Amino acid sequence: MQADRHRLTTFLKKIRSASKSGQPFDRNWSKFASQLEASEKQLKDRLAETFKIGIDKNLPIYARREEIQAAIRDHQVVVICGETGSGKSTQLPLFLLEMGRGRRGLIGHPQPRRIAARSVSARVAQELGTPLGKHVGFKVRFSDSTGPLTMVKVMTDGILLAETQGDRYLEQY
Repeated sequence: MQADRHRLTTFLKKIRSASKSGQPFDRNWSKFASQLEASEKQLKDRLAETFKIGIDKNLPIYARREEIQAAIRDHQVVVICGETGSGKSTQLPLFLLEMGRGRRGLIGHPQPRRIAARSVSARVAQELGTPLGKHVGFKVRFSDSTGPLTMVKVMTDGILLAETQGDRYLEQY
């Protein structure tokens, strides 16, 4: 899983360093192996999940779907502007899922308000035909409806900022 990559790589470097200097590393090796196995199992479970992506072809953003997906594939940062009601909030996560994103890590989807985070997550979950909290969840102050199979996490801007305290580089996304 993307969230485990940095931690496991650092752990492996520590084990290699101990091995080269003649220090014991057996206990760390078994701990590393079990953490790697758990990460691989979680990835396998997420890759096995199936759902039908119900993109709304009547929304204006759909006309630019392929162009948006190509820009996301080719660039690290993409800014998308559109009219209110064009489908940016509800359809962009679906475009990303269609591209295969969200399997190895989360698709983070910040919203300015708690109500918006809840309603957008409910709408995206509805369009996927999955219960809220399974593949699409939300996190706002005092409430977290995400789980191990969550691929789209809708949250307030404040929650995203708070997550940088524990995940400095937002590696889980």
